[in-house]
Parts: sequence; C-alpha cells; structure tokens
Amino acid sequence: MRKLNRNLTKRELEVLRLCAKGKTNLQIAETLSISTHTVKAHISSILDKLGVSCRLLAVTEAIKRGLL
Repeated sequence: MRKLNRNLTKRELEVLRLCAKGKTNLQIAETLSISTHTVKAHISSILDKLGVSCRLLAVTEAIKRGLL
C-alpha cells in the first residue's frame, strides 16, 4: 500500500464518513444532495489520495491517519 500525503477535500471527508457508516452510494448521494456519479467520482479520488484499492481500506487508512 503506497502512502500519499495529498489532503482530502471537505466533501471527500463527508463522503468518507458516510462510507464508514456503511452507507451506499445512493444513500450518500441523497444525504449530500448530489448524484451517484459524483459520489463515485469522490470515492475514486479518495482511493487515489489514500493509496488504497477499496472503500474498506480507505476507511481503515483514514482511521490510521486520524482523519476519521
């Protein structure tokens, strides 16, 4: 797993917090009043910035880094 130091945006952190609560893309989209396409884009960016390959690892890495 590669370590990256790029900061997550406020919106990406909101999406990540909802992922950590087990919300689906549709639930996240409805909560934040955005499209599921936008949610997917945020999640892709989060994965890239944290250097991980899935949502579970993103949440785990964010906890390790003190982001959640």
